[in-house]
Amino acid sequence: MLRRFFRSLNRTSIYAKPGSATVEPEIRDDQPTVLNVGGHSKKIPIPAHYSGWRHLVLDIDPSGGADIVCDARELVHQKAAQFDAVYCSHNLEHYYHHEVPRVLAGFLRILKPNGFAEIRVPDLIAAMKRMLSKGMDIEDELYVSAAGPISVRDMIYGSARLIERGGSDFMAHRTGFTERSLGDKLHQAGFQEIWLVPGPYEICAFAFKNPATPQQLQQLKLALTTEPG
Repeated sequence: MLRRFFRSLNRTSIYAKPGSATVEPEIRDDQPTVLNVGGHSKKIPIPAHYSGWRHLVLDIDPSGGADIVCDARELVHQKAAQFDAVYCSHNLEHYYHHEVPRVLAGFLRILKPNGFAEIRVPDLIAAMKRMLSKGMDIEDELYVSAAGPISVRDMIYGSARLIERGGSDFMAHRTGFTERSLGDKLHQAGFQEIWLVPGPYEICAFAFKNPATPQQLQQLKLALTTEPG
């Protein structure tokens, strides 16, 4: 089930579910560009709807070959309207709650007028429902990811295995989200149209700087949902 809501001062939000940069690459106008925030390396696949796009990685860790070495909290100081999309997968939860608005403001700033942000975060309500319905403990396994088993504790606080292996506490989770809280944060940041797509233990949000075009909705497979009443 998808959710959609529009930002408007004259109506209730409606859900209809479906460091500074050290490198500044040249952005061509004739090719759409996606900025992968916190993606570490281009060896990690991104969704197929970015096929044919120019793919740039922003990360604070240069070891994965990031094109832009930068803290996402500093995007508010970068050049405006550079990118057609921002892709941020399981990175937003690594910031403190009070820092999330600053990160989202940076996303909004660097997007072109017709740009959008695709944000994926753990779904805490899904984890809690599973834990309670199955009588699970915090150390019990919720599911198996590409990186290995994920426990309830990992879902809430970050993968203990990855934190230990990476030797950095930045991999820890400092906040968490539900569909409503993520939608509200994006709404408050100034995004005009937001679609929330829940999955197993994950929420995916498509947040548009301005109302989405029919072409964008079709490209992102959001066009099959019914319009909110």
